[in-house]
Amino acid sequence: MKKIIIYSILLILAIGCSQSKKELYEITDEFVLSLETTYESYGVLGCSKYSETTTDGLYTVMPIGRLINVKIQKFVDDEEYESLRRSLEKHYKNNHRVNKVYINQGGTIMVDCRN
Repeated sequence: MKKIIIYSILLILAIGCSQSKKELYEITDEFVLSLETTYESYGVLGCSKYSETTTDGLYTVMPIGRLINVKIQKFVDDEEYESLRRSLEKHYKNNHRVNKVYINQGGTIMVDCRN
């Protein structure tokens, strides 16, 4: 009985996390695509007006020039950012628009779409 409860809780957590990441991917995909179809660059000034936050408030995505900044909106350790970096890197592995996904010196994740 305890195993069923534990597995149920883990399943609910996994579904919740995957929904948040799914929304994160949708937001970053929009920005990546727009750099090919709509914008040459988002520029350095005023980039905050384009920022988007997932509905659960966990991630904020903000384009800066031809880079897309992804920030986790809660206190997490470096491993959490590394896990998200690997996840985004895997998501964009075969996307010709993305050159690299890395953790910048400020501690957030950058999706590099520079030419």
